[in-house]
Amino acid sequence: MVKKTTKAPAKKAAAKKASAKKALEKKAKVKAAAKAKAPAAKAGRKGKPKLKNISEIRRFFHRNETPIYFISATNFNLLGVDEWVRNFKYIAYIDCFDGRHPSLFSPKEVPHDEFTSIEDINNYLLQHKDVIDYVEGRGGKPKVVFLMFDDKTEKLAKELGWDVWFPKAKLRTRVDNKIETVRIGNKAGVPSVPNTLSVVKDWDHLQKVAAKAKIGSDLVLQSAFGDSGHTTFFIKNEDDFNKHKDEIVGQGEIKIMKRINCRGSAIEACATKAGTIVGPLMTELVGFKELTPYRGGWCGNEIFPKAFPQEVMDKTRDYTFRFGEQLRKEGYRGYFELDFLIDQDTNEVYLGELNPRITGASSMTNHAAFAHADAPLFLFHLLEFSGADFDFDIAELNERWAEPENIDSWCQMVVKHTEDSIGLIAEAPETGIWRMNKDGSVEFDRFDHHRRAVESEAEAFFLRILKPGDYHYEGADLGIIVTRGRAMDKNFNLTERSKAWIDGIRKHFKAKPLAPAAAPQEVLDHRFKIF
Repeated sequence: MVKKTTKAPAKKAAAKKASAKKALEKKAKVKAAAKAKAPAAKAGRKGKPKLKNISEIRRFFHRNETPIYFISATNFNLLGVDEWVRNFKYIAYIDCFDGRHPSLFSPKEVPHDEFTSIEDINNYLLQHKDVIDYVEGRGGKPKVVFLMFDDKTEKLAKELGWDVWFPKAKLRTRVDNKIETVRIGNKAGVPSVPNTLSVVKDWDHLQKVAAKAKIGSDLVLQSAFGDSGHTTFFIKNEDDFNKHKDEIVGQGEIKIMKRINCRGSAIEACATKAGTIVGPLMTELVGFKELTPYRGGWCGNEIFPKAFPQEVMDKTRDYTFRFGEQLRKEGYRGYFELDFLIDQDTNEVYLGELNPRITGASSMTNHAAFAHADAPLFLFHLLEFSGADFDFDIAELNERWAEPENIDSWCQMVVKHTEDSIGLIAEAPETGIWRMNKDGSVEFDRFDHHRRAVESEAEAFFLRILKPGDYHYEGADLGIIVTRGRAMDKNFNLTERSKAWIDGIRKHFKAKPLAPAAAPQEVLDHRFKIF
């Protein structure tokens, strides 16, 4: 009995021990199975991990294996993006760096049709054997982005098997139409300057249309398409009208606006499936005779924390977000820029125009302090087209990017040939860091392809566009000056320092004057400019 009574608890203990062991083994199996399932649970669309914060997005591009190319006349607009995105390369018609930029490929020039636009340049590059060999030689499934492109560009890229990471040219053209932009803005609740949209038959008809719309007689007219300064007309009287009659009559619907006392501003954004991401508001340099021959023509930007009163900055950001959300409904996604006109008399904010693309201001946006703290805005464009699954707090990001401490002070000035003359360039200032002397003269200090290498307002990064052997003509882009601080004073006039930089750089261009008979036809036509 004693043995019996002592053996029973022992058996029970052994059974209990075996049961516990089995339970532990089962628990371990469940845990292992759960662990094995964890990646699948985290996986997003197409089995790829979902990116949920800026850190993961930065890592995603740090490890990127997809070859991505920015193809354009120069690489200025997306300068620096190659340092954020592995396998990001530039293919440029003009090598502003004389072979010293590590991520830039520029093919030797071969005979081509006359260029009349940046689209022509890109189409030339897509058919250039050296470019095709370079891209194919690097392997992978190439993705390409452009500053400008058209139907032909899309067709050429498709024939090469290269994917264009932008909305279709047809859609871009539709929303780029200044008349359509007004209508999209109205749908989004973003007002334009008091205006009316109408064809214009003649001077008398214009007066009647303006009177009916109650927008006065001091008018600004814009045709549907065109670049800065070329298709904006300031009309006060019949003489003004007759100067531009051929560019207004027969051009379809014209945007006819009341002329207001305004400041120009620009803001870039990116429409993603998670929402519209909004960059900082920048001032615009417009029509300065020291920089451009075009009245009303864009010639640079400034970015600094208090560019406008806070309520104006808040309103432009809200309008940009709303416009981006409307663009998404129109089927557009990715990078875009809006110009806003800020009425100096009332502080009212009006929609100016839409650029559904990368722009001349993109370099400012993508190098600001917020971009270095988080990620350049253009990375979100690449993310949108990458096929990666992502979802993060857009509102929180937009709020952070609006904070003054995330915006440092920089400016850029686009220097054009402003005289009505033609010349063959013999000497040109090279790209790099330039220094201003005490007497206001400027001299080359050192080569660099980073604008952040500028240490103070006494230094500037200059990007040379025209080189020795090129022609200058009225409106031709000579180069771009980028420096710390403001280009304009509080009254939005160029500062003496800015004038000294412009004059100092311009003096380093030496050219042999040419009679019109000795100049090529495309130069005589004066139709081609880059910025």
